[in-house]
Amino acid sequence: MAYYKHYGKQSFPVMTQRSKRKKDETIKYVTLECARGGKAWNKTSNVSKPWPTSKIDCRARMNVMFKNEKLCITLVFNTHNHVFSSRKARFFRCNREVNKSVRRVFDTNDQVGIQMNKSFQALVTEAVGFESVPFGEKYCRNYIDKARLLRLGKHGAQALLEYFRRMQYKNGDFFDIMEVDDEDRMRNVFWADARSREAYNYFGDVVTFDTTYLINRYGMPFAPFVGVNHHRQSILLSASLIPSEDTKSFVWLFKSWLDCIYRKAQNAIITDQDRAMKNVITIIFPTRDIDISCGTY
Repeated sequence: MAYYKHYGKQSFPVMTQRSKRKKDETIKYVTLECARGGKAWNKTSNVSKPWPTSKIDCRARMNVMFKNEKLCITLVFNTHNHVFSSRKARFFRCNREVNKSVRRVFDTNDQVGIQMNKSFQALVTEAVGFESVPFGEKYCRNYIDKARLLRLGKHGAQALLEYFRRMQYKNGDFFDIMEVDDEDRMRNVFWADARSREAYNYFGDVVTFDTTYLINRYGMPFAPFVGVNHHRQSILLSASLIPSEDTKSFVWLFKSWLDCIYRKAQNAIITDQDRAMKNVITIIFPTRDIDISCGTY
């Protein structure tokens, strides 16, 4: 991916079109393509006002397969059906990257009250021009907005951890996992009380899973696992707070869920139409016949 991004940096955006991993998480194959590949799909119901899209069915791509302990290029197609603009390369999504040193400066400035426009202008001045900065001010604002969601405030993460310890003291079957990032900020939290874990043994054949947003100061997605008891009532089996609805967060969440239920996977999962969620479910439960029913419930 790094090689193909470097190759296309001055001409076209790059994305991963498809990939597959083995059970040991090693790459089996991957297809990298121009981000303008694929056909436009209008998701809006108003056909007279379609959503803007950059998809124009560009066929440029590169296929790579793992063979004999090596990554082998099996196909290269370099013909594009659109013009290039090297001056806009820094705006490509694949090229937007805020390194750790820049993130640390933005976080520090935000916590002491320095406005984002001043922080970004200082970065541009240090880089000697906007052309040398691989992202725009809006991208930085989005990063700070997300970083603020991960801050629990003074002693907030420690207070939550102490609460979990008290619950474990009352009942040893209480289960919890907390993950922090490099800046010691909370990223993921998963918990389930003893009653919920015991209920899974009786009513865990079919589990519904979806993410929703609580109206709180953090605004983080709330991810509950829910079952149905013999009275046809919904019962909470576990709960979690995750930073975003991406593949990395879902992988962590489902691995934590498996540890919580003693790795006794359920027979069916009812979820929504999120592609990242479906891909993660098939990765985490490869040895079980999991029925993934997609649709709003």
